[in-house]
Amino acid sequence: MSILDSIQNYYEPLVVEALAELTSGKAFDDDLLEDVVCVALNHLPPRYIRHEVDMVYYLSPIEAKEMQDKVVSAVEDALAYVIKSSRD
Repeated sequence: MSILDSIQNYYEPLVVEALAELTSGKAFDDDLLEDVVCVALNHLPPRYIRHEVDMVYYLSPIEAKEMQDKVVSAVEDALAYVIKSSRD
């Protein structure tokens, strides 16, 4: 087991969840969705954690809401960008 197996970017699951909600009921191929995740994550600051509970205890409800809002905005922007780029 690598030391990197226990480290994750806190934003990754949040981005995937937001993308799932924004694309629910719509048909997109996996390549496009993976590009959207990459673009969105590149527009968010990295927040590496070992355990999800680490963030839960150290974030105020206001900070958590701000992070969620940033994630939704980043995913919306990334989805629009990738769709536009794939059409050009």
